[in-house]
Amino acid sequence: MSESKKSTIPPYVKALSGSIGGIVEASCLQPIDVIKTRLQLDTSGTYKGIIHCGATVYRTEGVRALWKGLTPFATHLTLKYTLRMGSNAMLQSAFKDSETGQLSNAGRLLSGFGAGVLEALVIVTPFEVVKIRLQQQRGLSPELLRYKGPINCARTIIHEEGLRGLWAGATPTVMRNGTNQAAMFTAKNAFDGILWRKQEGDGKVLQPWQSMISGFLAGTAGPVCTGPFDVVKTRLMAQGRAGGKVKYKGMLHAIRTIFAEEGLLALWKGLLPRLMRIPPGQAIMWGVADQVTGFYERRHMHNNVTL
Repeated sequence: MSESKKSTIPPYVKALSGSIGGIVEASCLQPIDVIKTRLQLDTSGTYKGIIHCGATVYRTEGVRALWKGLTPFATHLTLKYTLRMGSNAMLQSAFKDSETGQLSNAGRLLSGFGAGVLEALVIVTPFEVVKIRLQQQRGLSPELLRYKGPINCARTIIHEEGLRGLWAGATPTVMRNGTNQAAMFTAKNAFDGILWRKQEGDGKVLQPWQSMISGFLAGTAGPVCTGPFDVVKTRLMAQGRAGGKVKYKGMLHAIRTIFAEEGLLALWKGLLPRLMRIPPGQAIMWGVADQVTGFYERRHMHNNVTL
């Protein structure tokens, strides 16, 4: 038993690794997230694709517009990864066999799903509501913008729509994040083992490029499977409730409405920029996070085992 305990990285180390990885990821990939949001909100065909959307935003609004919403996005990613990595580690500890210390595939999936649900309710939904409201604004002149910044945006939403307004689209967000994290944590562990023969606690520290490959591959499945949840989430978050009348009344109603008005493929709008952002984002995050946990393994676990 004592040996199995030594081979477990504490949740606070996992949480720290996620927070550092989140800061680096947000700084690198914000423009892709802005383009994804604009494409998902484009119901009139203004943008012809990723490149056209990015070029249009740059030409009409300036380069700074591609980093709109960076403050809530970076804060959101840092807090999200802190909670995700820490809660997943705690849930994995709870699901481990008490005698062998082994974690089953079902336990790994449930741990990832639970971490995704928790992050969706506590952090992701309110931060993404603010981020999406800021990103859908066009132009840079303060007098033309309804929301003057993340704090003003949050205050305006609460004032006009109530506190519930910050949790618009919570149901599809829970479904998206829960499914994503269940797949991602399971796939990352599998790719580490298959490609690099790495197991947690074995003292082997992956090179950043190895972690990035595993993270990239692990981050590809989720966007394809959860595309409709992401589109519906964005539409629900973008619509205001100030006037009391909304187009989409909930997740299922939004799915039916989008399908009826725009066709099946509209439920996967923004998939390509998601694939351009999420797998590279996971590559960046894991490339950083694995170095943090690897440092802990070298200093506090592997040395103890060899002694």
